[in-house]
Amino acid sequence: MIAFKFLSSGRVGPFTGFRWEEGEWVEAGGAPRVCDSGVHACRVADLPFWVNDELWAIELDGEIVESERKVVAARGRLVRRADAWDAAAAQRLADSCAARARALADARPDDDMLAMIAGDCERRASQGRAYAATFIAAFAAERAGGPDGRAAERAAQAAWFAELLR
Repeated sequence: MIAFKFLSSGRVGPFTGFRWEEGEWVEAGGAPRVCDSGVHACRVADLPFWVNDELWAIELDGEIVESERKVVAARGRLVRRADAWDAAAAQRLADSCAARARALADARPDDDMLAMIAGDCERRASQGRAYAATFIAAFAAERAGGPDGRAAERAAQAAWFAELLR
């Protein structure tokens, strides 16, 4: 299975600190368990939840467990870096999230909290913090439209990634 993996700069796992080498298999040891053991990766729809510096295509092998926001495998290897994901792409993602949050706030001028959330999203986007902008935009959408609003925002973010990776 080919999936995606966000890493910190230098091919470093953001949660484990593990430094990946392109093309080398990493064996997890034992059965894959979500948020516990295994090689964790993303489907395109999962990407907005895990934004980081580098995006890689990763080949997964062995037992694969799917969960709501990720997949976990017994082993995996980095196949190639997704060159389309760079600082400029991250900024475009952050700006698109901020624009949607602002549109929601502008459509509800009496909701001061929503205006503050949109302002926070815009600030994080202006700081180049795409990972924060995706989360805050989803929070704004939930305030404006409940769980369906949040789901719609996350779907828009996933569609953005799908277009980027085409």
